[in-house]
Amino acid sequence: MANLYDYAYDLEKAIRNSEEFTSLKEAYEAVMNDEAAKTMFDDFRQTQMTLQQKQMQGEEISEEEVEQARKVVELVQQHPQISKLMEEEQRLNTVINDISRIITKPLEELYGNPEEPQQ
Repeated sequence: MANLYDYAYDLEKAIRNSEEFTSLKEAYEAVMNDEAAKTMFDDFRQTQMTLQQKQMQGEEISEEEVEQARKVVELVQQHPQISKLMEEEQRLNTVINDISRIITKPLEELYGNPEEPQQ
């Protein structure tokens, strides 16, 4: 029987070679090669990380910060290259989430749904 890590590396290789990842990589490179888009995207990522950090540390997020974040999101969604990048990222995330559900299925079956009685 093959080592589970070998299967994991095969899966990683398959993801790298997938159409979803290739499309994401192309969209990312398009944003990185456009200075205005790159700056806008970097600002968006920085805003995201700052708010996530505050949230993880249990800090209050002000109305001003929420409004600023909303404006940044609105702005990046209007940029065609960044919007495309976000769509491709979501597409790959869906695939990865589906794969995660598949590989955790043995644990789900073992422990079952706590709301359903074991038979």
